[in-house]
Amino acid sequence: MATTQLPTPAARGRSPFPLPSLLALATAVFVTALTETLPAGVLPGMGGALGVGESAAGQTVTVYALGTAATAIPLTAATAGWSRKRLLLGAMAGFAVANTVTAASTNYPLTIAARFLAGVAAGLAWALLAGYARRLVPAGQQGRAMAVAMAGVPVALSLGVPVGTFLGRVLAWWVPFLAMTALAVGVIGWIAAALPDQPGRADGDRTPVRRALALPGVRPVLAVTVLLVLAHTVLFTYVAPFLDRAGLGTATDSVLLVFGVASLVAIWFTGVHIHRRLRWLTAGGVLLIAAAAALLGLWPDGSPLVHLAALLWGLGWGGAPTLLQTAAGDAGGAQADAAQAALVTLWNVAMAGGGVAGGLVLGRFGTGALPWTVLLLLVPVLAVVLGARAHGFPARRT
Repeated sequence: MATTQLPTPAARGRSPFPLPSLLALATAVFVTALTETLPAGVLPGMGGALGVGESAAGQTVTVYALGTAATAIPLTAATAGWSRKRLLLGAMAGFAVANTVTAASTNYPLTIAARFLAGVAAGLAWALLAGYARRLVPAGQQGRAMAVAMAGVPVALSLGVPVGTFLGRVLAWWVPFLAMTALAVGVIGWIAAALPDQPGRADGDRTPVRRALALPGVRPVLAVTVLLVLAHTVLFTYVAPFLDRAGLGTATDSVLLVFGVASLVAIWFTGVHIHRRLRWLTAGGVLLIAAAAALLGLWPDGSPLVHLAALLWGLGWGGAPTLLQTAAGDAGGAQADAAQAALVTLWNVAMAGGGVAGGLVLGRFGTGALPWTVLLLLVPVLAVVLGARAHGFPARRT
């Protein structure tokens, strides 16, 4: 089968904005993000079917993150010279297999193994997706292209997680996972038909991550990534038990819907302004998440205020993937792919840490301590963003 190649940079500058290709990437992002977060909305039913408690069921998010963290950098290095399109198709096939096994399994170790496989597929996909989107367009359109591709994240949260939560409650907890299998198969066909290929690195470099980490701008971006994702995951993984303990268990899907819709607004706003205001968008997002955590900590059982907190949380979090991946790509320069692989790895280390830390906080102090844990973690995040004005989050992007 003939492979469609990307046009030259000069030709790209004269070409229309490649929306169909970017939407294919956005759908792949949607599959990745929803597979990652889906257990958060069905923890009670999933744990009951597997014969484990909610904290143990929450570790299905943790092991997913561990699979990504353990494999993103080595897989990126080992496949540096491979076709990007074939790698992305392989990652989507991995999601189809993993979600099918998760839906069919009533055995906790088997479910954990399937979730680890999904994490491996995610590590491969996330290391590819940001660079793919950036290379489809000229430099002046890269922020917009990233915003379109990363729109799959808030769509997964605004539509996927609430719908998955609803289906899990009305039908069965495993139904949303089986639906994800069907979606992964569909996106495989779309990518195969519509997405232009990108070649791997001609030099076959197997140590780009080490060089990327030596760049001064990469380090603050990675530090912010670890702490911000850790803060988010501590609460988001256990949002269903948090709301249930507050007497708002039936509002889980509506709270997640508000969160997701706000995330969509945030990623649109980010796409419009990221080229000139990356630094202030990042700092503003941190402050919005902090305000949401304070509301949840002070008034966890007030439905209007909880929904307001979800709104602020979504506005703060929605642009985070685009902002951090753009910052990493800018700081990485010629080593942008390696910087993205490091970001993906640490993102998922933080997710795993958030799942474990949130489970420990939940078990020892109860759900009421989760928002205050988030606030504590966000203090150094804001400090690093504001302090990295020369490298990482510069006052003016080049």
